Amino acid sequence: MRMLKVLVVDDESRMRKLIKDYLVRSNFEVLEAGDGEEALELFFEQKDIALVILDVMMPKLDGWETLKEIRNFSKVPVIMLTARADEKDALKGYSLGVDEYVNKPFSPKILVAHVEAILRRLNQQEEEKIECCGITIDKQAYQVTIDGQPIELSNKEFALLDYLVENRGVVLSREKILNHVWDYDYYGDARTIDTHVKKLRSKMGEKGDLIKTIWGVGYKLEAAE
Repeated sequence: MRMLKVLVVDDESRMRKLIKDYLVRSNFEVLEAGDGEEALELFFEQKDIALVILDVMMPKLDGWETLKEIRNFSKVPVIMLTARADEKDALKGYSLGVDEYVNKPFSPKILVAHVEAILRRLNQQEEEKIECCGITIDKQAYQVTIDGQPIELSNKEFALLDYLVENRGVVLSREKILNHVWDYDYYGDARTIDTHVKKLRSKMGEKGDLIKTIWGVGYKLEAAE
């Protein structure tokens, strides 16, 4: 299993070593930087850093400026370290996109626990994405992209496409679609599904052809894996 990379940014070498030792024990690969400028060089050079642990007070470029620059290009999780237990600093950090705020001194074990918890949450969110034939459904963000381009769908169109993609290759009767997308307490005309499928196909462009009509039964999303 590939080790996840964590970038530790602190101008105190003893602090970096302490954090690194505990992260390495937990099977992380650790990169170190002594100031913000070095951190940004490493961050943009590596491109696969999973999380950043970032000190606030540093020479050349402090933690705030470093964080701002990272956030211009990436949503990578960031844990901010500070020796100042100041509410204003904490609020500033969160407003800039900090995921966790840890005051010094701290327990290295607790810091590693924060790292693991954040990455676990992130992994769970990634599992909420379904990809098929250039179609990406992000359930967390409630967004659909086709070949990287976002498309605007209504709530029912989103739920319909999600159901078709999750059951790709399976013929779904109108009754099943109605029960799943419109809930079991819907008593309207099942032909409303046909109307929504027509609109969905239109919004999907060429990918709309993947939704096949099974005459007398319902629909299926035909997708070669």
